[in-house]
Amino acid sequence: MGQDHGKCHSHCSIFGVFLGFLTGVIWLLLAVLGVISDFFNLLELGYLGHILNILIALIGFLAFLLFGLCVFKKAARYCR
Repeated sequence: MGQDHGKCHSHCSIFGVFLGFLTGVIWLLLAVLGVISDFFNLLELGYLGHILNILIALIGFLAFLLFGLCVFKKAARYCR
């Protein structure tokens, strides 16, 4: 069972990778456009809402980069 731990890239489908990329883009856009910040202000979280907004934007950006790189690698592999 522990042997397949490092081999996730060969088993992941292109749909799953693209879905991760799309999710990262959506979270990043929601954070940048202020939708998440408005939601946290509605809940009256104050500074905690700002910190959570920054964390969500950072996680969305990292997902965008990592899954985007995986999509690019898989697309390049299929084009060869």
